[in-house]
Amino acid sequence: HEVVTAPDGVLGILSHVLIADDLDAARTAHAAASDDEAALTTIVTRAGEVLTEYTLHSGAGGERSRLELAAERDAAQDRLAEVNVIIDALRDARADAREALDRARASSADALRTLREHDAALAAHAEQLNRVIVQHESSVAECERLETGLAQAQASVAEAEATAAQTKAALEEAEATPRPQLDASAREGMLEALEQAREAEMRARLDIETLRERVRSAQNRVGTMERQREREREAAAEAARRAVVRRAQREVAAAVAEELPRVLDSVDRSVSEARIALSAAEAERSAQNEELIGLRRQESAIRERLSGLTESVHGLELQIHEKKLHLTSLLERVASELALDEDILISEYGPDQLVPRDPADDDETEDAAIPFDRRMQERRLKEAERKLAQLGRVNPLALEEFAALEQRHAFLTEQLADLTQTREDLLTIIADLDERMETIFAAAFEDTRTAFGEVFPLLFPGGSGSISLTDPENMLTTGIEVSVRPVGKKIERLSLLSGGERSLAAVAILVAIFKARPSPFYILDEVEAALDDANLGRLLTVFEQLRESSQLLVITHQKRTMEIADALYGVSMRQDGVSAVVGQRVGDRATVG
Repeated sequence: HEVVTAPDGVLGILSHVLIADDLDAARTAHAAASDDEAALTTIVTRAGEVLTEYTLHSGAGGERSRLELAAERDAAQDRLAEVNVIIDALRDARADAREALDRARASSADALRTLREHDAALAAHAEQLNRVIVQHESSVAECERLETGLAQAQASVAEAEATAAQTKAALEEAEATPRPQLDASAREGMLEALEQAREAEMRARLDIETLRERVRSAQNRVGTMERQREREREAAAEAARRAVVRRAQREVAAAVAEELPRVLDSVDRSVSEARIALSAAEAERSAQNEELIGLRRQESAIRERLSGLTESVHGLELQIHEKKLHLTSLLERVASELALDEDILISEYGPDQLVPRDPADDDETEDAAIPFDRRMQERRLKEAERKLAQLGRVNPLALEEFAALEQRHAFLTEQLADLTQTREDLLTIIADLDERMETIFAAAFEDTRTAFGEVFPLLFPGGSGSISLTDPENMLTTGIEVSVRPVGKKIERLSLLSGGERSLAAVAILVAIFKARPSPFYILDEVEAALDDANLGRLLTVFEQLRESSQLLVITHQKRTMEIADALYGVSMRQDGVSAVVGQRVGDRATVG
């Protein structure tokens, strides 16, 4: 025991350290110790294993075999599986206890809710019963009043029937009595008496029918009230029966409510026991997990060491196999190239034999044979192989191939000279053509610029326009710049002109080209489509000048253009629906007219 004094003066035991012969004895001693002693005890075996309450460290005095480690790992895995099964069982028991507690609480809540519902229903039925009793009493009073009214109505009916019988008897008697001879003056009085008697009879009949109707309605109302009274009596009996049933149910619910606290206490105790057992199982499981983690760490270290050794052995085996293959290939090469076997090669050319000196060495004082030096001989071998590779293989047809290559070289040389001369001739022709094209283009441009200066004032009266070269020094690659300025406008770009002005400017350039280099005929396709009447008239003036030297084929929809034509050609539809080309010479028709 190690006893230390804490800063507050309290004595405490730190730990126990015990020595055991082997790991089994250490585990037996650790199992025999109490819980408090086991928590403070550390057992060390002679082999170096250190055993505490939750951990086990392997010693350095001896190494166990892989079979022992695998067996211990399997035992730990089996123990872990058992602990997992116990934990699952405890977890299931706790879940069952929680479910039972939830069901008991739900049953208690349902019983309380049912009890409250029964109380509310009983109060509602009591109130309904009171309403039914009040309605019954009022119905009884109404029945008595109706019976009294019915008796009175029956008496009135009897009296009315007696009066009607008397009246009828008096009528029959009056009808049976012979008519007296009355004078005319008494006739009017008798008629009035007769009318009064009839009215009295009519009123009596109406009163009788009214009384009968009242009697019938009173009888129907009495029957209705009696049926209602029977229904209310039955409803009251049913309410009383339900009140008795609900009273019994309330008594049962009260008994359940009285037993409920005891059941809840029992369930709470079960849950507490299950929680305690679960915490103990979880503590044991954590200890087993820590032990298993240590074993797995040791196993992984052993596996890594084993894999490293396996890889080293495999690498050595591969190197040995490669050396054997290299030796076999060298022996095969010596046998095929030098016709020597292994014994002769080692006895005559082994590293213990002298080798001739390199002829390139200028030192002649030393012996002609020198001891074998591997590096120097490898260097001599590489130099000889390089020279041999430069020489290449012996070709017996080298002279014939050289003659053929020499003949082909002469032919290609002649062809190259011919191509060079041809290229010079073509370059001379191209230079002449370029010079001729420059001359022709310069002359054509000058004529076109002159014609454009003549045509533009016709299409743009008062305006000015010109064309110029962008690169006069290089006539073959130069561009042409068109400058147009109508009267009253300062235009720097053609895109700023209107549609009709741009069309006139384009027509002016075309007409200038036509005049500079005339052609027998021209085809114009709706060049005046964007022009107004004034501009159209100017364009027609230009057409009149062109038609003096060339023939114009104009596609148009303008009437004024058609009027100056010599002939018109168009497509028309005949009466049978077939299109046909129609032609008419306007000049001939004007002459005939």
